[in-house]
Amino acid sequence: MIVPFPPGGLTDLIARVLAEGMRAALGQTIVIENVGGATGSIGTGRVARAAPDGYTLVVGIWNTHVANGATYALQYDIVKDFEPIVLLADAPLLLVARKITPANDFREFVAWLKANPDKASMATIGAGSPGHLLGLVMQQETGARFGLVAYRGAGPAMQDVVGGQIDAMFANTATALPSAVAGSVKTFVVTATKRIAAAPDIPSLDEAGLPSLTFSLWSALFAPRGTPKDIIDRLNAAAVSALADPGTRQKLAAQGFEFPPREQQTPQALAAYQQAEIDKWWPIIKAAGIKGE
Repeated sequence: MIVPFPPGGLTDLIARVLAEGMRAALGQTIVIENVGGATGSIGTGRVARAAPDGYTLVVGIWNTHVANGATYALQYDIVKDFEPIVLLADAPLLLVARKITPANDFREFVAWLKANPDKASMATIGAGSPGHLLGLVMQQETGARFGLVAYRGAGPAMQDVVGGQIDAMFANTATALPSAVAGSVKTFVVTATKRIAAAPDIPSLDEAGLPSLTFSLWSALFAPRGTPKDIIDRLNAAAVSALADPGTRQKLAAQGFEFPPREQQTPQALAAYQQAEIDKWWPIIKAAGIKGE
């Protein structure tokens, strides 16, 4: 099971929890291999070229199976070169700001940004990253203007928000929740249509009045194109069984993951969801002229 990012992140976490849960159903060990680089496209490309025998899989996420297709000149097709297996989980982001920010909710934060154009700064994890795109959409939708500053990772960016060196960022729940719970940052909104179980006190985007910012850093399991249907079905059943285990769900829910309903845990549902995400985000990415480096 290829994780196309370094160890320790959200993708690595869900892969390791999932692999342990699938082991019993499959009757064999699943080896995790971290292959990072180029926003996940190096490891994902390796799976696109792998033998379609069910023994090489990739935990793909929004970056690898949506954004990279619009930002990189890839040697593979993010749709045609993979067989969808199952949507694993959704992980919305949190909009956090340094504690001295003179705003107490999302509307006040936007008003402050608009009253101080081009003076505030928002951290991102590089061109085409979720935080970068959400920052652009937020500017378009609200008329606020602020700088977007690229960091090498979510951890260093979060440290600078906590330390007051940068004003705000859209951060994944695993990175942001500890600081949000500790009160070392202000947390204005979760990029979901409803509040999440791991952070029930944080308002949703629907409550904040800006549903266009709805975003999920979802993760899913894919196999190489041409993998036989019976193998896909067996892998799907093993993954669905793992995700239904209360212990597995508890581990992932504690990190802010939300789970799709059972009827959306099919290969067909994942294919439709991926295509809908491409249709939504590619025009935004291309209009902004974002290119991977």
